[in-house]
Amino acid sequence: MTIDNNMVVGIEYTLQDANTKEQLDTNVGAAPLEYISGKGHIIPGLESKLMGLENGAKTDVVVAPADGYGEVNEEAIQTLPKEQFAGIELQEGMALYGTGENGETVQVIVKSIGENDVTIDYNHPMAGRTLMFSIAVVSLREATAEELASGAVGGADSCCSTDESHSHNEGGCCGGGHCS
Repeated sequence: MTIDNNMVVGIEYTLQDANTKEQLDTNVGAAPLEYISGKGHIIPGLESKLMGLENGAKTDVVVAPADGYGEVNEEAIQTLPKEQFAGIELQEGMALYGTGENGETVQVIVKSIGENDVTIDYNHPMAGRTLMFSIAVVSLREATAEELASGAVGGADSCCSTDESHSHNEGGCCGGGHCS
């Protein structure tokens, strides 16, 4: 059995910036990241390169920004009056969460703090980075009818359901993938 659409895939991964070799994330020694292949749960550049692999396979995958979290969009960096952040103990590099125009959760990173203003970045923290994943496929099975209907491993109540109210880590949810 190989990875194809509508399969539940479990992977262990270590993620590095391909240029600096900085480790950005890993789930080695923890629960595997499980996703349904072909559903857009993980970045496209990684998912496409895992297709066809067998359970037990190990591989390294390099993902360019365009196939990962995108290029840095300079228009997504804004400078706002400091008073808009009243009551928040700001620190450069910290993540802030708010609600977007359509009710979705939006994450911004504080880039700099001036005397009267704050520069924030709406880009994904990994935007513009070429990513290097070291992957081990640790489980592989066909998705159940409930998983296919809900679009989530384990059904509608799992972490990677399409309900974005679940807690997410820096890489997305459930250890690094992103939910759609």
